[in-house]
Amino acid sequence: MNTGHIPADLFDRYVAGDARATETWWAVEVHLESCAACRDRLGEVVARHSPATAALVERVRETVLAEVGRAAQMAPRRRLAGWARRWVAPALLPRLVMTVLVVAAAVALDLADGADTGRYPSLVLLLAPVAPLVGVAAAWSRGLDPAHEVVVASARAGLDLVLRRTAGVLAVVIPVLAGAGWLVGASPARWLLPCLAFTTGALALGEVVGLHRAASGLALAWTLAVVGPSLAVARPPVLLAPASLPGWAAVTAAVAVLLVARRRTYTELPSGR
Repeated sequence: MNTGHIPADLFDRYVAGDARATETWWAVEVHLESCAACRDRLGEVVARHSPATAALVERVRETVLAEVGRAAQMAPRRRLAGWARRWVAPALLPRLVMTVLVVAAAVALDLADGADTGRYPSLVLLLAPVAPLVGVAAAWSRGLDPAHEVVVASARAGLDLVLRRTAGVLAVVIPVLAGAGWLVGASPARWLLPCLAFTTGALALGEVVGLHRAASGLALAWTLAVVGPSLAVARPPVLLAPASLPGWAAVTAAVAVLLVARRRTYTELPSGR
């Protein structure tokens, strides 16, 4: 596609259902999403190769248009911009709002306790590593995405889309955590690597048990194993000490390599996950 459009011979093979170039067909379908000219050409190629299929598609189109015309019209809804639909999960906004409210509550409690000089370790510091997981859980979930079956069948389905949506979560949550940390004296140097480690860990486990379960399980495990005991003994956890940062970096790198190596797994996940 050096000319910016799909070559005629490639179109013919695509319409004929050539099974020898599956990788190429994904690239063709991604191109068709954004190129109206090639979509028009696709209709012409289908009509030439299979007039019966073209006639069936036209009958379905006319039937759908007729049904839509008879149906009651709903008030128009504000839609996300095109770039936002590629980077944001449908159920992400309420989860981001919930995350921001939890961080704000942690800031208020830290300030009430005296932040660094208080009796208890900073709640912002304790919660920061798992704060993005609430939003990450919505990146690939049948229960949270009403269009999940359509998304799974799209050309962009799989790890590429999951990473896009995860990046959208981090782009919001990390600045919020940085601002909260500045208010209470919890430097990003102490929680950023653990935060990235938990995020990549959730994505990697999500390939096996589903992203929603993986994110929820990691958040619960951190809360029970670290947050609760740290508050009980009124002492910051060793896992968030500066000396632990190389370990977090190693975990993040190892899990990221594993995630890339198994990048096709998300495409093959059952829709129930």
